[in-house]
Order: sequence, then structure tokens, then C-alpha cells
Amino acid sequence: MPFARLAAATTPTCHFGLGLAAVGRPGYINLGRERDLPADRTVDALRTRTHELLEAAYAQGVRYFDAARSYGRSEEFLADWLRARPEIGDVVIGSKWGYTYTADWTTDAERHEVKDHSLAAYERQRAETAQLIGDRLDLYQIHSLTPDSPALTDKELHARLAEAAASGLTVGFSTSGPAQADAIRAALEVTVDGEPLFRTVQSTYNALETSAAPALAEAHDAGLTVIVKEGMANGRLAEPHAPDALKAVAAETGLGCDAVALAVVLRQPWAGVVLSGAASVTQLASNLHAAVVDLDADQLTRLATLVEDPRAYWEHRGQLPWH
Repeated sequence: MPFARLAAATTPTCHFGLGLAAVGRPGYINLGRERDLPADRTVDALRTRTHELLEAAYAQGVRYFDAARSYGRSEEFLADWLRARPEIGDVVIGSKWGYTYTADWTTDAERHEVKDHSLAAYERQRAETAQLIGDRLDLYQIHSLTPDSPALTDKELHARLAEAAASGLTVGFSTSGPAQADAIRAALEVTVDGEPLFRTVQSTYNALETSAAPALAEAHDAGLTVIVKEGMANGRLAEPHAPDALKAVAAETGLGCDAVALAVVLRQPWAGVVLSGAASVTQLASNLHAAVVDLDADQLTRLATLVEDPRAYWEHRGQLPWH
């Protein structure tokens, strides 16, 4: 499996990944993007920013890079960088299918992405991803699986995914919403010819939203690699938006709120890869300081008070504006 390359890495930041959701398109729901990105968010400007981030991440030991069909031109930007750096062979490349980008490179579209977990959508988007990334793709995930998704019961889709897995592609899924744990447990039951279909799970977990933790532990115990997304709660755990308890602990450590928030995720025994969604090289460097944050029992107890009801958390997330 490609994630064995991550397990064999020895850099302090090998358990970090770089997610490209915030830089592959001009609009996203992360707080603070108006100051984190160039004012002129042309395709060329965001391509340049993405390449700067990929270079900085690789130089600092990051070896997993995460894109999606719905992240604007993230796959294209990533593919350009890979072609420019053919000597780099020790990275793991992941992408996702199931959402189509519909904002036409604007920040004020009525709909930025459309969900479709059908077999037809998989076949179309798999071909699109292959045209861009080719044989550099290691992991292909169903994007934002929920308990009501037809992808959990579509046997023909499962058969096609199993064919891809047999050819060497790792097949996984990501989750979103207040019922993440239910989606994870349902996906763990999906088999083809008696064998589990999925080998990775990518879920939201952070100091505010911890409800998926028991199911992620079960997935880890079942042999899946767990990838954690939205560890910064779309900017809610970064300055200046961070809760007072997080700001206080960060001040005690001498590091940023972002590093402390990501350190909380890193210390989970089931967390295999933790994504940074940085939009700038400075932000990325601060995120990666999480690898050296040492939190004591009192600090962890204070941070545990930040946990929100999952429905309230996801309702808040759904109200975040696209910047």
C-alpha cells in the first residue's frame, strides 16, 4: 500500500499532509482567506501559490498531498508540480470524486459544488483525474460519504472500485456531517468477494468536533489508514477567531493556536495523517510546529471544554460564507 511510504518516513512531519481545498479555487469557507490569499485570485496566481506550498511542504518533510475534483483546479496545479519535479518519487497523492466544481472560478456562485455518488459520476471523474494525474495517483476517495449515500449500497460501483483496487489504486472515502460515525461504520461493512473494499477514511476531527473518534478508532483497528481533515475547523481554531481557552494554552506553549489545535489531533493514536489546509507558506510553517507541541494533562483538560454538539458544529459550518 502507498501509505507504507509514510510509515517508513523518519521526518518529524511525515504524519502531516497538505490539503489543497483552500488554494485550488478562488472561493472557499475558510475564515481569513481575504488576508491569506492574493487579492487577485487568477488561475495563474493560485497556481503559483499552490506550487509554493507544495515546495515548502515537501522541503519540510510532508509526503502526502490531497486534492479533489471539486477543489477547482487543484488536480491540475498538483499535476503541473509533479511534472516539474519528476525526481520526486516518495510522495503519496490522493484525490476524491463525487462532487463537481460548479463555481466557474468565482467566489459568489449560487452553488460551488454539486454532489453525485453514482457510478456514472465515478466513471466520468475517474477519467478526468486520470487525464491530469495519470499513474501518480495513489488514493482515490469517495468525497463526503454520508449514511444515506447510494455509494454504500451500489454493488456495481463497488465492483468497479474493487477493479481499481486490484490494479493498484488504494480506494477510500471521506465523511462529513453530524453522522460521520454512522457513515464510517457503514463503510467498514462494505465488502467485495468477502474482502473489505475501503483502505482509508478521511474525516473531520478537531477540538470542537470529536464525535467521529470512536468510529475512527474502529477503522484504524480494522487496518484502515485514518486521514484527518479540517483540524482547524475551517479557521475557527486560528487567530483571531480561536476560543479563549485555546489562546491561553497557545500562549503557555509559545506557539500559535493553529499548532496547538493540530497537536490535539496528532496525539490521537488512530490518526495516521493530519492535513494542513494552509493557504500560505507562513501558515504552513506555523501548522507544522504542531509536531513539537507537548501538552500536559491540565492543558488537555481545558481544551476538552471546547467540544461542541456535532449538530451545532455542522450547522455553524454550513453557515460559513464562501470568501
